[in-house]
Amino acid sequence: MNKENLENYLPEPMSSLAPEYIERGQGGIVHDKNGDTYIDFSGGWGCLAVGYSHPRVVNAVKSQAEKFFHTDFTAIPYESYPKLAARLSELAPGEASKKAAFFNSGAEAVENAVKFAKADTERGALVAFENAFHGRTLLTMTLTHKATPYKAGFGPFAPDVYRLPYPNQYRSGIAVEELELKLKHMVDPEDVAAIIVEPVMGEGGFLVPPDDFLPYLRELSDKYGIDLIFDEIQSGIGRTGKFFAHEHFDVEPDLITVAKSLAAGLPLSGVIGKEEIMDAPGPGGVGGTYVGNPVAIESALAVLDVIEEENLLKRASEIGERVTAEFNKLKEEYEIVGDVRGLGAMVGMELVKDGNTKEPASEITQEIVDLALKDGLIIPTAGLDDNVIRLLTSLVIDQENLDRGLEIIANAISKVQR
Repeated sequence: MNKENLENYLPEPMSSLAPEYIERGQGGIVHDKNGDTYIDFSGGWGCLAVGYSHPRVVNAVKSQAEKFFHTDFTAIPYESYPKLAARLSELAPGEASKKAAFFNSGAEAVENAVKFAKADTERGALVAFENAFHGRTLLTMTLTHKATPYKAGFGPFAPDVYRLPYPNQYRSGIAVEELELKLKHMVDPEDVAAIIVEPVMGEGGFLVPPDDFLPYLRELSDKYGIDLIFDEIQSGIGRTGKFFAHEHFDVEPDLITVAKSLAAGLPLSGVIGKEEIMDAPGPGGVGGTYVGNPVAIESALAVLDVIEEENLLKRASEIGERVTAEFNKLKEEYEIVGDVRGLGAMVGMELVKDGNTKEPASEITQEIVDLALKDGLIIPTAGLDDNVIRLLTSLVIDQENLDRGLEIIANAISKVQR
């Protein structure tokens, strides 16, 4: 059965960036069933920090699969689960003792981080931010900001969720001192269980906050006894040149959510948090049949080894420097490039119709994506208006293909510049 016929059995939302099924992938390169090769800047939506089919990860998965696929840790435990919990807890910055628990998806990690916070504070309200993306389950969809396509038609949503502005240094600055007053206008801070925030905004447009933003949220949380959750699902696992993006801001959260690149794309997520918070839920308060799957856990342990042994944090910084330099050259040359921003290899380029009005160039951004695809590059977009080209490439991508990908983007922009 050919691709067209097969996809008659798929619902409309399951569309893809690439035109053909993947045959195999290696590093940052994809080969499809037509024999075409693509440079992949999407990295499985940020899941492939160590690339496609890294030998270390493949061997770890094979070895575990030969022993057992599954037991459920709460039924029959396995040593790799606490080993991974220990390694991630030790990687989390700060002096407080940490513990970690594992789940399947990023959304599950967020849901359970909220449960830990509610159990700890015995409160019900939550505070999220404009432009945020935290998932597509009922609660996480509520925390997510963008209505279409993520929320439209799916209400009613979870109650007691309030939203503050996230600083956008390109479009609209906000004095962080204003946040407390805005919070008080919406909800009594004494009723708030948790503030959840992305240290670097992902789906919302690769927004990097000013240096005082996250420290202020820490102060605000401490003042009112609120648990501070950093959603590191897209920005963590080395993406920004540090293992966690919030390390750039020297702030210790109460809880951290991780997923995506944690297990090289296998379904695994986690919550890392301060010991007393992680111990707050009663027996059976968190968990699930498939959470912390042993095959995915072994993949994650291998990922951590690869990041350390191949010095991928340094490589992320090198990639970021190269990409940022090239994107800034495009900004100087083309008015359509309104802003370039990011940390490490998490770099975005915002496209606008006019440099003065900063009107989003959504349609032109899609043209660039389409032209790049024809030239062999897969690139994702971001932002409420889908006008940000974002880089989620594997950190193991070789310099030749990284440079070639950047050249393809430049050529595409030169063709659409009005």
